[in-house]
Amino acid sequence: MKKAGILNRHLAGALAELGHGDGVLICDAGMPIPAGPRVVDLAFRAGVPSFAEVLDGLLDELVVEAATAAREVRDANPDTAGLLQDRLPTLGFVTHEELKALSAHTRLVVRTGEARPYANVLLRCGVFF
Repeated sequence: MKKAGILNRHLAGALAELGHGDGVLICDAGMPIPAGPRVVDLAFRAGVPSFAEVLDGLLDELVVEAATAAREVRDANPDTAGLLQDRLPTLGFVTHEELKALSAHTRLVVRTGEARPYANVLLRCGVFF
């Protein structure tokens, strides 16, 4: 049994399959999930687990070379916008509609229980060397 890191077997396994350039969408409970990508649904109740908890857990496990969020987050959810800008120096912004279109090409979607608007980010995996 693992003693640290991500304990959810489905999420840990999905992360182990990722490679350079693969996309991972961390999303709130309301984000439409496209057909195609593997989905690990962690949502339990509204707000549980939070977007911030899942983001921090994934950033502890992944090398991230770029990140994209919806520009609407800055006005509709400034706390999440600040969190993203603090954690992701390579963060870029597109419209929410563009983010939804980009999410169709990700390898993995991780759904949280977050119930605040626009708490979504698309991470692009990098390499550790």
